[in-house]
Amino acid sequence: MSGHSKWHNIQGRKNAQDAKRGKIFQKISRDLYQAAKAGDPDPANNAQLRLVIDKAHAANMPKKNIDRAIAKASGIGGAKFEEVTYEGYAPGGVAVMVSALTDNKNRTAAAVRSAFTHAGGSLGASGSVSYMFDRKGLIEVLRDGLDKSEDDMLIDALDAGADDMKASDEKFQIFTDPSNMTSVRDALQEKGYELDTAEVTMIPQNRTAVPEDKVKQYNHLIDELTANDDVADIYEAGQLPEDAE
Repeated sequence: MSGHSKWHNIQGRKNAQDAKRGKIFQKISRDLYQAAKAGDPDPANNAQLRLVIDKAHAANMPKKNIDRAIAKASGIGGAKFEEVTYEGYAPGGVAVMVSALTDNKNRTAAAVRSAFTHAGGSLGASGSVSYMFDRKGLIEVLRDGLDKSEDDMLIDALDAGADDMKASDEKFQIFTDPSNMTSVRDALQEKGYELDTAEVTMIPQNRTAVPEDKVKQYNHLIDELTANDDVADIYEAGQLPEDAE
């Protein structure tokens, strides 16, 4: 039994690491797509795309994943990709929005609906949960290695045009109007800040506690959506119990 228990623990850790890596790759894929779509798909002529590619390499993201994300934006291979948003409720009544990039909306819709159904959630109509989220620019600066006090960081953020800032032990989260995110990002970079995140995202207005007996199903939904290559981002309003894995 001890050998089985050790294998189970190792496998559990590996699955958790794989899930975390998948979420990182998913986020980078979306950033690659957006950078290529907004500018030139050739990184030699697109500084923002070069920055995201460097981030992909640092995360050990496979080259085929990088190329696929850029191809989606540039239409290489003749495929036409569309941006689609799905809305629904995860187990426990938690609001979830799913942003996808797809060349086959029927396939993607079926896969997203299946993920919600498998987890005991439900897919809703357009507008069913989006009103619970605010579209904001989000810039994150890690505290590690940063010689700045919270007051100094706040002053620099406000001077750059940010609306608000939240601080934690690990990072500063700077919020902007979506239309100002790029200018605030550039201003902070000019001041010498290294940014961990700079994006326009959906922020939940409130978070819903996930019941302990629904945590496994909730995580299963997020993991299944993350594993779908068509899914570009997941916005969820869940608050997991502190001791949940």
